[in-house]
Amino acid sequence: MTAYIPPVTLTPLIVSLATEIGAACARLAMQQEQVLKLRRLNRIRTIQGSLAIEGNTLSEAQITAILEGKRVIAPPEDILEAQNAIACYRQLSHWLPWQESHLKSAHKMLMLGLLPAAGNYREEGVGVMQGSKVIHMAPPAGRVPLLMQQLLDWLKKTTLPPLIASCVFHYEFEFIHPFADGNGRMGRLWQTLIMSQWNPFFANIPVESLVYDHQADYYQALNHSTARSDSAPFVEFMLQMILSAIRQSLTPQVTPQVRMLLNVITGEMSREQLQHALGLQDRKSFRERYLQPALHASLIEMTLAEKPQSRLQRYRLTAAGLQQLNHLV
Repeated sequence: MTAYIPPVTLTPLIVSLATEIGAACARLAMQQEQVLKLRRLNRIRTIQGSLAIEGNTLSEAQITAILEGKRVIAPPEDILEAQNAIACYRQLSHWLPWQESHLKSAHKMLMLGLLPAAGNYREEGVGVMQGSKVIHMAPPAGRVPLLMQQLLDWLKKTTLPPLIASCVFHYEFEFIHPFADGNGRMGRLWQTLIMSQWNPFFANIPVESLVYDHQADYYQALNHSTARSDSAPFVEFMLQMILSAIRQSLTPQVTPQVRMLLNVITGEMSREQLQHALGLQDRKSFRERYLQPALHASLIEMTLAEKPQSRLQRYRLTAAGLQQLNHLV
C-alpha cells in the first residue's frame, strides 16, 4: 500500500498557535486541581456542543440530568444521541486513534439505535449539504476502506506534533466522510482522542462548545481547505478554538448571576446570608442560577465539603474565584 501524506502547509500562524497552546498547557498543568474539579462540567459542555452542531436541542442542564439518570422531557432521538455520546466519552481512554477496529467500535456506540449500519463504512455515495446546495461530494464508497486505512496508517507513523496531526486527521476524516451519518461528531470525538493521548487534559477541554459557537467558521474552514487541497485553513481554525478553550479553562467564564455572587461574598457566608446579600427570595432559583454554577466552576467552595447538606455549611471564594473577581474589577 502506498504511503499517504495529507497535504498541509505549516504556516507561521499554525506554528505560533501551537507554541501558544503548549505554553497554555503548561499553565493548565499548574492548576491541575481546578481542572479536575471542572472535568464533569467540561465533559457536559463538550457533549452538548458537539451534538448541538448536528441539530440536537438538548441543553447542558438536560444532558446533566441524563448523566445523573434523571428523566428528561425531550425528543427521544436527542436523548439517545446524548446517551450514546456520554458512553463514548467514558470509553475514550480505552481506544487507540490509529486502530480501525476501535474507530468502528466508537461509531457503533455513537450511532447505536440511530443508524442501521452503525460501525460500518458507508456503501453509497454521500454529499455534504448546505441548505439545498451540495458543498462537498465525498469520495466514492468503494474507495473508503483504502482511504481510511491510508489515513490511519499515516496517523500512526506521522512525525507531526499530535496537536497539529489531530487537526489534519479531523479535516481528512471529514473529507472522506467514511460513514453514512455521524461523521461530524466522530471527527470531533477522534480529534479529542488524539489530543488526549498526547496530553490527558484535552479529554476535559470543551473545544466542541466553542466550535458550536463558531459553526459558520468551522464549515468555511473545511471548504477553504478543500478548495486549496491543503488542510492549513482548517488546522488554523481548530488551533484557535483549542487555544480559546484552554484560556477559558484557565479563567472560567461566568454568567452575570455568578458574577453578582462573587461580588457579595466576604469571608465565609451561609446560603441565607448570600441570598439576603443578593436580595433573592427564591431558594431554588438561587441554587440553580447562582450557587451551583459557581461551585461547578470551582469559583467558590463549601467549608464542609464532606457534609453538603449541613446546617452549618458556609461558602467562600477559592483562589480561582479571587482571580476571577480581580479580573472582573
